[in-house]
Amino acid sequence: MEFPVTFHLFGKTILAHPLFEAAGIFIGMRFYFYLKRKSKEKMSFNTSAAVLIGATAGALIGSKLIGNLENPIRLLEHFDLKTIWTNNTIVGGLAFGLIGVEWAKKIVGHKESTGDLIVYPLILAMIIGRIGCFLTGIHEETYGIPTDFIFGMHLGDQFLRHPVALYEIAFLILLWIVLKIIQNTKKYPSGFVFQLFMVSYFSFRLLLDFIKPRVEILGNLGTIQLVCIAVIFYYFLKLRKTKFVTSL
Repeated sequence: MEFPVTFHLFGKTILAHPLFEAAGIFIGMRFYFYLKRKSKEKMSFNTSAAVLIGATAGALIGSKLIGNLENPIRLLEHFDLKTIWTNNTIVGGLAFGLIGVEWAKKIVGHKESTGDLIVYPLILAMIIGRIGCFLTGIHEETYGIPTDFIFGMHLGDQFLRHPVALYEIAFLILLWIVLKIIQNTKKYPSGFVFQLFMVSYFSFRLLLDFIKPRVEILGNLGTIQLVCIAVIFYYFLKLRKTKFVTSL
């Protein structure tokens, strides 16, 4: 396989990453609406609209903000709209999407958790998006550092590199299975599956980014890792207060 993988559409050459990212978002949203129709928990139109707007706005802002802050020096050297728009990260999208949802819920006065239903559509969208990341090779900064590890791959240059996108896909598939097993026990409060997903994914990304190129911002931690630590700490406090259903 030659990297990057490209597609020729309407006379233009397009990288795999944006195509798979768009496909992931579309399929993930369709899966979410499918699960929402089947769900016994119904939200009012105002609440659903507020949550959707909050999540979308937060995710868009967060993905761009954190994506651009990964390398502040490069941002200052190439400060233009194209650079700002093309820099994004799922870590920022998830973290700020969470903030957007919480604000939206406060505005409409909704106190119940709304996250469990979005977990599997999110995982599905992320898996599809990471396929695009892998196919793009080293053309975008979604690759790993050079390695002599058994899984090292040539991704478009002379080095064997960690295929971090494949690592993430494997982790997400495993996480899906584990969360399904937990969900089938039905001994958890509303919102617990989403909280567990967030803690698990951000913990994984905190570790994964040690084998990805990064600009060290604080100690040997990059911007994404600092965001991961903040989110993990936030959910650690929430999970400490979680009350589980015990069987009689």
